[in-house]
Order: sequence, then C-alpha cells, then structure tokens
Amino acid sequence: MTALLVDPVAEAELEKLRAELREFEAAPTTPKCDPKGIDWREVINTSNDAFLSTDASGVLIEWNANAERLFGWSRDEVVGMSLDETILPGDPTTNRPGGLRLLAVDPKQGKRLEVNARCHDGGELPAEVSVTTMRHGASFVFNVFIHDISRRRELQSQLAHAQKLESIGQLSAGIAHEINTPTQYVGDNTRFVQEAVTDLLCAFEAYEALAEAVRTGGDAAAALTAAVQAAEEYDVAYLKEELGSAIDQSLEGIDRVATIVRAMKEFSHPGSAAKTPIDLAAAVQNTMTVATNEWKYVATIETDFDESLPAVPCLPGDFNQVVLNLIVNGAHAIREVVGDSGEKGVLRVATRREADEAVLSISDTGCGIPEAILGRVFDPFFTTKDVGVGTGQGLAIARSVIVDKHGGTIGVETRVGEGTTFVIRLPLGDET
Repeated sequence: MTALLVDPVAEAELEKLRAELREFEAAPTTPKCDPKGIDWREVINTSNDAFLSTDASGVLIEWNANAERLFGWSRDEVVGMSLDETILPGDPTTNRPGGLRLLAVDPKQGKRLEVNARCHDGGELPAEVSVTTMRHGASFVFNVFIHDISRRRELQSQLAHAQKLESIGQLSAGIAHEINTPTQYVGDNTRFVQEAVTDLLCAFEAYEALAEAVRTGGDAAAALTAAVQAAEEYDVAYLKEELGSAIDQSLEGIDRVATIVRAMKEFSHPGSAAKTPIDLAAAVQNTMTVATNEWKYVATIETDFDESLPAVPCLPGDFNQVVLNLIVNGAHAIREVVGDSGEKGVLRVATRREADEAVLSISDTGCGIPEAILGRVFDPFFTTKDVGVGTGQGLAIARSVIVDKHGGTIGVETRVGEGTTFVIRLPLGDET
C-alpha cells in the first residue's frame, strides 16, 4: 500500500479554513432583512448617481445628496422649483426645449439620453439621464437618475482628436499629390516664360536696330532683314501664341494650390468650444477639396446646395470631420464596386431646408450595407474594412458629434448593390 505524502503547509492552510468554517457555523443566524424597515431616502442619498423626482408638471419634489454635490443646489433650494429653472433650461438660440419637454417622457416607459445639464454656478455638466415613471394616485411621478459622464466625454474627445489626426495622416499623401501637380506645371510654365522672355529680348534688339536705322537714315533694308530673321529664329509668333496660355495656366495652378491650402486650414482649424454659424455648403466644399485624392480616381461628385439655406450653428472642426468620414467611406464603397476598371461611380452631396432643420445628404453608388450589419454601423470599433484600412470609429464619432454635440440626427438608407445615403439633420436655431 502506498502512503500519501502530506504537505505540512497545505495541511495547515486547510485546518485554518476548517476553523473559520466552524466559527461561521457557530455564529448566530442573521435575521432576514425586513424591507419595511429600510430607510429608502438614505438609500437614495447614498447612491453614486444624482437622483431627483418631479411631479407630472416637472416641479422637483426630491433631490439627493449627490445631486447637491454635482449641481451645487441644496435640496431645500430646489424643491418646489422646476427642471426648467434648474438643471434643464431650454435654449432659445437652438429652439431646444427644457425640463420634461427635453426628456420627452412617455409615462408608459422609461428613457435614457445624454444632455448637458446646468449647474448652480452656470457651468455645464455632461450627464447621462435615465428617466422612469411611477404612478402616484391619479397622476405620475418622474424619477430621474443622473450619471456624470464628464470623463467619458473627455475620452470621446481625445478619441475623436486621435481619429482626426489619423484622417489627416492618411490624407497627407493625397494632399501632397494634389499640391504637387499644379506646382509642377506652374514651375514648367514659369521656366517656359523665362526662356521666352530671353528669346523675345533678343528679337527685340533686332527690332530696336531697325528702328534706329529708320530714325537715323541708316541701312534700313539690312536692319529689316535682320529683324525678320530674328523673329523667325526666336519663333516670335509661337511665343506670342503660347505666353498668354502659360501665364493663365500658372495662375490657375496658383489658385488651385491656394484653394487646397485654404481648405486644409478651414478643415483643420479647431474652432471654438461654442457653436458658430457656418455656411454649410462652403464647409462641405472645403472638406471635399481636402479629400480629393480619396475620391477623384473612383468617383465624380455631384452637388446640389440650397443657396437659400441660412447659416447653421455648428462646431466647425467636429462637423468637418463628420463630412470627411462620410465622403471617404462613400469613396471606399464605390472603389469596392469599380475596382481598377477605370470606371467611376457617383458621390452626391446635397443640402436643403426642412422646417427648422438643415439637412445634409451624402450618397454613393457603392456596394451598399447588408441588412444583417446595418444596425451596427454606428457602434464603436465596428468595421468591415480590412485591417489597417479603418479603425471602426468614423461613424461612431459621426453619430456622437451630430447627436450629442449638435442635438441633431444622423440616419442611413441603403440598398445592397446600389449604394448608401447618410442623412444628417441639424437644428437651425433662431435666424438672424
């Protein structure tokens, strides 16, 4: 019979556990918790989130300790005030409603959304708001849990900035090519003008000699012969014909470079933290210019801009990034269809006004999005592109920018094999 070897250390640990178990079993049984004895206000006050309740008209009737900490109002100050007067005021500049109208509460179901809530000192707190309803007599009470998402917004901002830098990095080679092409023919034309001027000056000397001979009564016939020979030698007729064209092409090239540089400047400008009214069509045109090398080999662009559309309150840098993402995505979708065939698809960009909204649509004649993944296209890190082609952040950031930062909407319509259209709606606010 083989004896079992016992590890003294392991045996000691096992005995310790046995002793703790015996001690636990010998302890008096803890009585079951009586829910009726729970101080629910204390539970609410120890919640990690801010909690508040309102009556059916939006008047505050409860306000926990964390709400006091986050927003700066004490419970005694806010009870009896409305949400509109405290953390959720309306914004007349964008026609954004306040209070319960902002939350758009349906008594039959709860709702979760992100808002910028106002603090007592006038500052703003990015917050995720979860609203539930509770029947109270013949009416309803609205219970609102508010979670501070400042850190999340900060990380989203950092991620968006990183994605923008990634986009600029990916576009840099194309932008360099777009600048190099006109720069090259400006250089070629300038060298031609330089040589032409030298030849014309030589021919001009012969014509000066002719003029001098005529003026002084010299051998005008010989001088005329020399002038004619000089005109033929230096091909003055050709230079007269081509010089104007060379200068026009050079000016065109300079204008093209200036347009690209201006578009890059407008696209990459960080803008202000507050929304500023922008010309939507001009912003889209600048972004299309920056992305020219992404689409020009696979697509033509058709635009239909509503010239009567007023300026739209936007965060220019963030909005430009959204447009860039959609244009590049459209170009990539078309490339999947046309490949290296030399054929081109179509990118259509249009703006219009519908009621109090500015609408921007960007369509492509690409491969379309399969229905099975359509619901995931705005998810962070979701992508169908090859490794190294995309991070899956473009559409997630686009949704965050349009919905969270601009109070707008972004939707997608698609047909597999025919193409995709993204539709952005932005509130116009008060017109000036």
